[in-house]
Amino acid sequence: MLKKLFKFYLNASIHVSLSVFSLAWITLVKYGLPFDENILYFILFASVVGYNFVKYFGLAKLHRRSMASWLRAIELFSILCFVFMCYFVFKLELNTIFIITGFGLVTFMYAIPFLPKRFFVDKHHNLRSISGLKVYLIGLIWAGVTVLLPLINENYAFDEDVILTFIQRFVFIIALMLPFELRDLKYDSLKLGTIPQKIGINRTKILGVLLVLVFFFLEFLKTHLIGHYILIQFIIAFVLILFILFSRQDQSDVYTAFWVEGIPIVWLALELFFNV
Repeated sequence: MLKKLFKFYLNASIHVSLSVFSLAWITLVKYGLPFDENILYFILFASVVGYNFVKYFGLAKLHRRSMASWLRAIELFSILCFVFMCYFVFKLELNTIFIITGFGLVTFMYAIPFLPKRFFVDKHHNLRSISGLKVYLIGLIWAGVTVLLPLINENYAFDEDVILTFIQRFVFIIALMLPFELRDLKYDSLKLGTIPQKIGINRTKILGVLLVLVFFFLEFLKTHLIGHYILIQFIIAFVLILFILFSRQDQSDVYTAFWVEGIPIVWLALELFFNV
């Protein structure tokens, strides 16, 4: 039963959504803003809906009548999360809702065919299929949702530090995705043009280490430097580098889908511990 629950926890995108939620909360903590349950819970439930839509839309559409019980359970769970998402979205600031609409359209186009065949590498004709685009698109969405949305909803004035935080978060997400890119190397079509396909496994790991170092040292360009934030950044950077270096093509899904994807949750725990 525990194994089934754990599998559902991962397959229903609960873990990855908690990671997105954690990064958004980290943004509020770093800028001295209070816990905003409306934007944070919206991000949590919207992440579940968005990820499950991207992962299972085609599968549910093709096998509607013969859907497995686990897929039906995920579908029902996603519908419940959609209801909660709608509840919280109406409690957000109007300008936040406009930005959310943009992210929602990108997520929709990520999974749904909408452009001519000549732009794509396979029959799906969606953003996910455009060669070399996936990792950067996900990085931009995660950075936007976890940095910009919480600050916009709090009417926080953007400055150079916010821009640096956005760039940091984008670089962090790209580095975080590299173990997934390495894991999927044996499954991905060569036409996708993923980073490991273009530069190889070893160079991908070197790139990952360099990205993590950029993520860490960008903190020193900010106006306000706080000692424990630097320490936390160092710990997270060190852990992520280890996960990148130990990544393999034949690694288990638990390695990436639980341990690697759980790094933001650990990051949040450290932030809350040092800010008690």
